[in-house]
Amino acid sequence: MSIDRGKDRAEGSSESPSDQPATPSRYESQKRRDWNTFGQYLNNQRPPVSLSQCTSNHVLEFLRYLDQFGKTKVHLQGCIFYGQPEPPAPCTCPLRQAWGSLDALIGRLRAAYEENGGTPEMNPFASSAIRVYLREVKECQAKARGIPYKKKKKKASQGAADDESSSMMRFS
Repeated sequence: MSIDRGKDRAEGSSESPSDQPATPSRYESQKRRDWNTFGQYLNNQRPPVSLSQCTSNHVLEFLRYLDQFGKTKVHLQGCIFYGQPEPPAPCTCPLRQAWGSLDALIGRLRAAYEENGGTPEMNPFASSAIRVYLREVKECQAKARGIPYKKKKKKASQGAADDESSSMMRFS
């Protein structure tokens, strides 16, 4: 038995994660940083908010707070460049967090919440209010850039795909 264990160790197949100093993946490191940042945000509220008191409203406030650090130009409806994917000149419209960044952030925080003892039923990052907010941000940013996001339909059968491609040809 000890011979087999020695053989496995020599081949490196039976070492447990505790035997090696594991460096966390980029995703795990980012998730931990995001979790710590959110925790700090809750602590800085007046009065401070504990994680057990955290609701989707706190998460929405956090996402709006993060907008001030965004790098994505989102044209306002009154801007002459509204709806243009590549505006020819600069404007005074605000910088915001990109929808994709917010979506990824919520995914990481949702996982971190449950890894840190939260129950899936009480997860404020998984609430419908957060999904609605993300959808609205996505649509708003798409309109501001003139790039429509269209929900992809699931292919039910080959016949449906043929109908769709023939209708696309009519508009070409």
